[in-house]
Formats: sequence, structure tokens, C-alpha cells
Amino acid sequence: MGVRLIALDIDGTLLDSRWKLPEANRAAICEAARRGIEVALVTGRRYDFALPVARDLGCPLTMIVNNGGMIRASSGETRLRHLLPANVARRVLQECMKWREGAAVIFDRPRANQLLLEKLEANDSIRYAYYSRNLEFIGFAQPLESCLSEDPLQVMYSGTVAEMEEAERVLASSPLVGHFRLAATKYAARDFAMLDVLPPGCTKGAALAEWAERQGLRREEILAIGDNHNDLEMLHFAGIPVVMGNSVPELKTYGWHETHSNDDGGVAAAIERFALREAGSCA
Repeated sequence: MGVRLIALDIDGTLLDSRWKLPEANRAAICEAARRGIEVALVTGRRYDFALPVARDLGCPLTMIVNNGGMIRASSGETRLRHLLPANVARRVLQECMKWREGAAVIFDRPRANQLLLEKLEANDSIRYAYYSRNLEFIGFAQPLESCLSEDPLQVMYSGTVAEMEEAERVLASSPLVGHFRLAATKYAARDFAMLDVLPPGCTKGAALAEWAERQGLRREEILAIGDNHNDLEMLHFAGIPVVMGNSVPELKTYGWHETHSNDDGGVAAAIERFALREAGSCA
């Protein structure tokens, strides 16, 4: 049975360690699309943060963004959306005051004020480089709770790995647990991590499953490639799960296929092997 959908994480997977798109990956994806295989970018990034990558690929794409919170076409139309109740977002912000400096609230808005912060300082080496490339989408609210006049897509925290692991433990033991879903993305080499607070049941895997059902696709027809903790459910769902050579160690314990690293054309190699040659699914 051939692959009909390729689900790709972006950071650490599609892009190399310099956040560039390798030409081999672009060529393999465009060839898959030319053959009629649907390609989905499945990412923790917000839609407009992921859009430059989609444009660089230059072929029609499905965009599963916000760690599964929203699905859009690369042309912009929203196809599926899940929101975090504003009252839950407000209580999360209040319970995590210790990490307020790294807190953001994300909305589904056309352009301005998609991502709200209390402040952003150029000397913040942890976060400024990440946010500075997307300033046109960022607004400010003090206190941050004052922006919650509508339901957001999510609340997001960023900081060192240790800080975000502590925040995750606090939220996992919160009385609110069950009213939200946590998704962690960690980059140990850079000591940087992000923790997304999402609507209940919201994961990359759940969104991929919902989209596959809408498209009439079977799990066995889906190739998924990822490298980090927030890719786990997506890889579990896919009939052909592939982990990057540079992936976090935990993903390599499931016996899934492994490809090259993101600096060695791992995505291109996996697409060539499993989609363009139509290899069988993972046992």
C-alpha cells in the first residue's frame, strides 16, 4: 500500500541545525507532491511562524500548527480549530507566575496581536532571537491576563530546560489538570525549551488522526517524521513512523525506523525510502 500523506515536523526535522531548508528535502517533498501525495507540516509553531517554511517549499501543503490546535491550508483558510477556554488560560497564568517572563498567549487572528507578551527585551538571549523574526505578529499586554477577551489557541511558556520541566511538573499536579493538555519541546544542546498549554486532547497525533479521517486516509498510508517529545503521538498514530538521527533519545526506544540527522538530509532519505519507493509499513 502506497503512502498518501507525509506528516513532517519542522524544527529539528525538516530544517537543519541552522534553521535552513536543505535542497534535498525540498526536492523530495516537491516530488512527492507532484505524485499526488499530500504533505502536511505538523509543528508546534504558530501558522504565520511556519508560513515562511511553507513558502520556501513552493508546493501545496496542509499546515497542522500549534501542536495540533489548528489546521490550515498553506493558502490561509482554516479547516479545523480547537480553543483553550479563556478562564482556563487565566488560571494557568496565575498558577505559573514564577515563569511569567517567558509566558505568551496565542490567538487565531489575521495578523497583528496573534502572540501576546508582557514584554520583550533585546538582552533576553533565551527568547529574543526566537521572537524577533516575527515582531509583526506580536503585541503586548500588562498584565498578560488582560488580553483574554476571547478564547486563545494556547498559552505558551519558554525558558531553560530545567525551568520548563519545573513548570510542567507544577501544571501536571494542578487542580486544573484535565482542562488542558501539555506539550513540551526541548532542545538540550541549546538549553532551551517550550511548554504549550493546549485544549484537552489536543496533540499533533490527535489532529493528524482527525485530518486523516476527514480525508479518508488509513494509518498505513501515512508516513510521519519527527525528532522531539511533542512528535510522540503523531509517530504513534502513523503507520510508518520515522525518527530523525538527531532526535531526543526517548523517541529511539520505540523500535521505529530511523533516518539520517537533520544536517544530513534525513527527511529526503526517509521520503525516498518510504514514499517514493513505496516501502512497507513499520512492524
